[in-house]
Amino acid sequence: VKVLLDAGADGLFAENARRLGLALDEVDHAVLSHAHYDHADGMADFLAQNTKAKLYLRESCGENCYKKEADRWKYIGIREGLLGQYRDRLVRVYGDLELEKGMWLVGHKTPGLEEAGERERMYLRENDTCTVDDFSHEQSLVFDTGDGLAVFNSCSHGGADNIIREVADTFPGRKVRAMIGGFHLHNKTEAYVRSFAEKLRATGIEEIWTGHCTGEEAYHILKEELGGIVHQLAAGAQIRLG
Repeated sequence: VKVLLDAGADGLFAENARRLGLALDEVDHAVLSHAHYDHADGMADFLAQNTKAKLYLRESCGENCYKKEADRWKYIGIREGLLGQYRDRLVRVYGDLELEKGMWLVGHKTPGLEEAGERERMYLRENDTCTVDDFSHEQSLVFDTGDGLAVFNSCSHGGADNIIREVADTFPGRKVRAMIGGFHLHNKTEAYVRSFAEKLRATGIEEIWTGHCTGEEAYHILKEELGGIVHQLAAGAQIRLG
């Protein structure tokens, strides 16, 4: 089974796939981790090239994500019109979903995530209403590797430590072995990142692959704090789990 998790901001991912010899028309399922443009907008290219796969996204995903920057609102959501254009290819996910045997989509269960939204100055705007983003539009893709669970969450806006615990609580008695994704630390202080490293350590996670919105500086701090369990994600990387 082949799964595409996110597609970047445009069609560049498709060119990368071509260079790697990966046929997008052979993908069985597409998953959107959350409703931001730099993960969603490339899906237009994917859905045009692949005519069979459904796109799985949270039921609350909309074209309504904004970031407050000084005295202006910056739109950071899914390209307007994309969800309507491909409505017949969308599967709205409520709760948790078993996508295939040993493969699940898991939504947030941690209360109070709007605090993270307020800290990042991220909001949901719909008509005349504006609410702090609680990241209910974010989900994790979880695999059973045969040697524990591997969790993929592209930005971990809800907190990678929280996400690891959410998955552990969803699958009692199963080890959460690996966490793969961005941790949204690029704009955090050194003290914050070091404290966050301790939170990750406390989860008992054995393997971490991170990049994207983690940021170079934060990555090196995590590597310094957590040592050999931390690895850097890069375009074209191939990771074997289990």
